[in-house]
Amino acid sequence: MAPFPSGLLVLTAPLGALPRRAAAALAEAAGVVTGPLYVHLQPGLRLDGPAPRPAAPPPAAALLRALAALYAAAAAHRGLDVRVLLSHGHRLARPPRVLLADGGAGDAGPVRVALRELAAAAYGCPPELPALLLSGSDGPEVPPDGCGAELPAYPDVAVGGTFDRLHGAHRLLLSTCCLLARRRLLVGVADGELLRHKVLRELIEPYEMRAAKLREFLADVKPSVLYDIVPLGDPYGPAVTDPELRCIVVSEETRRGGEAVNKKRIENGLAALELFEIELMEDPHHGHNEEEKISSSSLRQRLLGTLLRPPRDSPTLPPSPYIIGLTGGSGSGKTSIAQRLGRMGAFLIDADALGHAAYLPGSPAHGRLVAAFGAEILNEDGTINRKVLGAKVFGNQEQLKSLTDIVWPEIARMVREQIGEAGAEGKAVVVLDAAVLLEAGWQDMVHEVWVTVIPEEEAVKRIVSRDGLSEEAARSRLRSQMSDSRRVQQAHVVLCTLWEPEVTRRQVEKAWELLQQRLSRAPAGPPSS
Repeated sequence: MAPFPSGLLVLTAPLGALPRRAAAALAEAAGVVTGPLYVHLQPGLRLDGPAPRPAAPPPAAALLRALAALYAAAAAHRGLDVRVLLSHGHRLARPPRVLLADGGAGDAGPVRVALRELAAAAYGCPPELPALLLSGSDGPEVPPDGCGAELPAYPDVAVGGTFDRLHGAHRLLLSTCCLLARRRLLVGVADGELLRHKVLRELIEPYEMRAAKLREFLADVKPSVLYDIVPLGDPYGPAVTDPELRCIVVSEETRRGGEAVNKKRIENGLAALELFEIELMEDPHHGHNEEEKISSSSLRQRLLGTLLRPPRDSPTLPPSPYIIGLTGGSGSGKTSIAQRLGRMGAFLIDADALGHAAYLPGSPAHGRLVAAFGAEILNEDGTINRKVLGAKVFGNQEQLKSLTDIVWPEIARMVREQIGEAGAEGKAVVVLDAAVLLEAGWQDMVHEVWVTVIPEEEAVKRIVSRDGLSEEAARSRLRSQMSDSRRVQQAHVVLCTLWEPEVTRRQVEKAWELLQQRLSRAPAGPPSS
C-alpha cells in the first residue's frame, strides 16, 4: 500500500491510556502517512455505536498530560508531523487522505462507516476516504479517567522562542498556549541578533518560513484563537509593553526569561504576567554531543552531512566523475575534511595550490598580471611578489576584479584539466577544495556544493593560533570573505568541525555514505571524454 500524504487518526481511549496506546498507534501510522498526521481525541467514543458526534476534551490537566505523551511518542519517529486537534468544525490545512483508528475501536465495518461520518462532521472530509483500523495495543482496559483540575483561562497569552524546525516540544508548548488563551496568542519569534549565538545558526530556517509553519500549525490546532506572530529582535519584544497580556507560557529553561519580562513590565508600570511552566521533553535520539531534551539545535546538527537540496542537473556536466565543490571560510576545517574525503577514495584538487601555479613565470596569467599591474610586482627572479600585488588591490574593488578576472579563469582551466585526469584514472568522485568556489562562480563546474561552517569566535581562535595574527587581523580576514550564511544558501551539504575530531569523522563518513547511495541510484550516462 502506497503511503498517504496526510491522515486523520481518531483516538478514543481514555486520556490516561494514551501514553501506552498512542505509542503503538503512532508507530503504525508513521508507516502509512508521510505528511501531517492529525489526531482527533475523543475519549470514550464508541465508533461501533450510534452515529458519532465530534466533541473535544475539556482543557484540563489530563488533556495536557495526554498531549505531552502524544508528542513524546511522536518524537520517536523522525519526520512524523503530528498535530493534535484541540477543536473541530473547521477545514484543515492539508486535508486528510486517509482515516485511521486505534486498535480495539470495535467491529471493522461499522467503525469504518463511523470514522467517515465523524471526519465529515468534524473537518468536512469527503465521505469516500479510505478508513484503516490500526492494530494498536489492546492490553488491559483502562477505566475512564477524570479530567483533573481545569486549566486556568486567560484572554491574552504570550510565548516566545526560535521555533526552528517545529518539533514536538514546540508543539506541546504551543498547544498549551492554545488551551490557556481564550482570545489571543502573541507569539514572538526570535530573529536577527537573537540568533547570533545559536548553534549552527546558518541552518536556522528564515523567519518567514518559521512564521508560516507556526500559522499553519496553530490554525489547524485551534483556529478560534487570534494569532499574533511577530519577529523578536530583543529578548523582550511586545510582551513588556502590551497591557492586554495576562499570562506567559515558559519551559523550565526559559522561566528566567519570563521573569525578566515581568521585571520590565513592572518598570513600565504594567502588571506582571502569570508564568505557566511546562516540562522539557526528553529526546529519545539525542547523541553524545547533543542536548538530552528535544531541541532545534540537535535537529540542525543531524542535518550535517545530509543532502539539503537536490543536486544540480546540468547537461554541461558529465555524470562521471562526480564533482564535489568543497568550500568554507578561514579556520573552518575545510582542508582537514578534504583530506578525510581523499582517504575515502576521492580525487582531490587543491585550488589554492593551482592558484600559486597560476602566478609562476611562464603561466598564461603571469604576463597578463605584469601588463595589468606593472613590473614593480616582480621579484628579481621574475616571480610575482604576492605581497606587493596584494597591496595594490587591497581596498580597491576595481583593481581586485582586474586581478581575479586574470587569475580565476586560469585556475578554472587547470581544474578542468585535473578533472579530466581523474576521469582517465577511473575515479568516481572528485573533490575540488576551493575557498573561493562561490565567489569565482565555479559552482557551475561541480554537481554539489559542500560547505564547512564554524562560529566566528572559534574561527578567530584557530586563525590566531595557526597564522600568528592578532584577533583584529583575524576578524578583518573573516569579514572580507563571503559569510557562512551566504555560502549555506547555495550548499547541498553542510559540515561543521566545531566539536571533537570524532564528531567530524562521523559527519564526513555519513556524507560520503549518503553520496555513494545517491551515485548508486543515478542512471548510468555516457563515459566522460
